[in-house]
This record gives sequence, C-alpha cells and structure tokens, in this order.
Amino acid sequence: MAFKQITSPHAHAAQNTAKVMQLVLWSTIPGLLALSWHFGWGALINILLATITAVLSEALIIKLRKRSVRFYLSDYSAVVTAVLLGLALPPLCPWWVVVTGSLFSIVIAKQLFGGLGYNPFNPAMVGYVVLLISFPVQMTTWVTPLALLPEGISHPDIIESFRIVLGVSIPVDGVTGATPLDSFKYALGLTADQIYQQDPLFSRAKFASVGWEWVNLGFLVGGIIMLASRLFTWHGPVAMLATLALLSVIFWDGGSSQSPGSPLMHLLSGASMMGAFFILTDPVSSAVSNRGRLVYGALIGFLVYIIRAWGNYPDAVAFAVLLANFSAPLIDNYTLPRTYGHTDRRRATEKVED
Repeated sequence: MAFKQITSPHAHAAQNTAKVMQLVLWSTIPGLLALSWHFGWGALINILLATITAVLSEALIIKLRKRSVRFYLSDYSAVVTAVLLGLALPPLCPWWVVVTGSLFSIVIAKQLFGGLGYNPFNPAMVGYVVLLISFPVQMTTWVTPLALLPEGISHPDIIESFRIVLGVSIPVDGVTGATPLDSFKYALGLTADQIYQQDPLFSRAKFASVGWEWVNLGFLVGGIIMLASRLFTWHGPVAMLATLALLSVIFWDGGSSQSPGSPLMHLLSGASMMGAFFILTDPVSSAVSNRGRLVYGALIGFLVYIIRAWGNYPDAVAFAVLLANFSAPLIDNYTLPRTYGHTDRRRATEKVED
C-alpha cells in the first residue's frame, strides 16, 4: 500500500538574518538622503560614530562571553541598531551623546539579555530614551532645515560638522532651532492658522513642515521597499499610522488654540514613518501574529498621539514603542494563531488537553 506524504504548511524563503539586516540598511537610504539634504552632514556623522561604537562594544562583549566574534557580528544586527539610533538623534549633537546611546543600546538593552533574539525591548529606542531623559537640551536641539537658514548661511561642510560634533567649534547662530512638533506644542494661545502663518516651519512647507515632510516620505519609501520584499507584514505599520491619523482627525477641532495638530502634521513630522516601518517592525520585541501586530501597531499609534497631545514629549515614538514592548507578551497571549489542524484559537497560557 502506498502512502501519500503529508507535510506541514511551512513557508520557504532564501532570507537569513544577515540578508534581512542588509536590506533594512539599504532601505534607510531614502530617509538618510532627505535628512542629509535638509539638515546637513550630522546624520551621517551620527551613524558613523554609533556604528563604530556598536560594533566594538558588541565584539568586546561577545569576546568576554567566549563566543565567535566573527559569527555574531556577521548578522549586521549591531549595525542596524546603530544606524537607527543615529538616524533618530539630532544632527550635530555632541559625540559623547552618540557614543553613550550606542553603548547603552548594545551593552545594556541587547547583550545584557543574551543578544539578538532575547532582548525584550527595541535596543535603539532604549538608547534613545536614556539619552532623551539624561540630556534633554542636546536631544531637543535640532539643525534648522536648509530652506529656512538665514540668507548667506548654509549648513557646515563635513569637516566643520566634525569639528562641531567633537566640540572644537560651535554652530553659527541661526543653524539650530526647534522641531515642528516642539514649535506647535509650545505656541501657547495661538490657533493652528496663526501658527501656520507665523512659523516658517509650517508657512513655507508644501504640506506638513519644512524638511521633515520629505524625511518622513523618504522613510515611507524605504518602508514600502521592505514591505514589497516581505520583510514584514502590513499589519503593524498600517495599524499605527491609521490610529495616529484617526485620533488626530477626531481631536483636530478645526485648528483652535487647544488643537494638538492636524493629521498631516502628525503623520509627516517627527519620527512617524521611521517608527512605523523601521522601529515598530522589529521582529524580536513586537507581537508575533498578524492579529497581534494589528493590536500592537494600534497601541503604538494611540500612545504616540496621547503623549504628543497631552504629555511632555512632543515626539513620542520611542516611549510608545517601549511601552508596547512591555505589552507584547500580553498581546501575544490573547492573539495566538490557530494551531494547524485545529478549528479554535487558544491563549498561550491555556493548557492543551490530551
């Protein structure tokens, strides 16, 4: 008698960790180009310093653990963490801020828990939040977009940018300023129309805020590339952005002095697109099922809006992601996929009857 072999419905793909991480790095290029064009060389310097620190510190920890340094560094996960942190940090921030954040991301948030696959929190966002709480002045001083620089002044060239980062030089007056979310949040007593008319960050923008709108569109392009490459599913990013947009529509109120801002401002300012496609989609610290990712993404969008509108931090992506990381195991418990061959779903903590 012949028997037909029945195999499980496994999906086969040629992707491995190193290839996935490399594609993530390539996908950051549109956002990095927009950052560099509108805000100067600072983002590239951040990435360089963060990457050197991350690779060296990870190599040291792996060596101390008596593991193969070459094997563990070849997955590019340390480089991805460093690049994401470098992109999130203000251009031209002091070198020691970048180094401190990168060390904390790799040594504490990643290696202390056992390395890639064991970290419960997104390492780049842990480093970012530590820096934001510890050094609020350095972390909230951003470079002025190119289009808004005073006449006759341009961004420092790469040599001068290095000198500023290293503390040898100081930025020229007018080169640094507030972010759009900062400007809108602390423009007390003004209606949205008045802010948009008086603040050049908004009045000279195409549809959201000068410079930031193109940076967010750059990260959106990179996110679409990764989505098309099937590095992740659409559930998390779409849930986050849809929730953020919905709440900003509900509380927009036509733009009174109490309004937290328009939907376009929330979607195309700060780290909205970078958070949706490059941070939220971290497979280690997020929910695992498609249903879970919908809940996880919606929770992050909800927290981002709540903190931006009524909290003390105008751009809340890092805090929202870390709070959602806390919640990911609970979300997974109630959104466990149906086991193949079974008709009903069950909770992760539910005992399986024989």
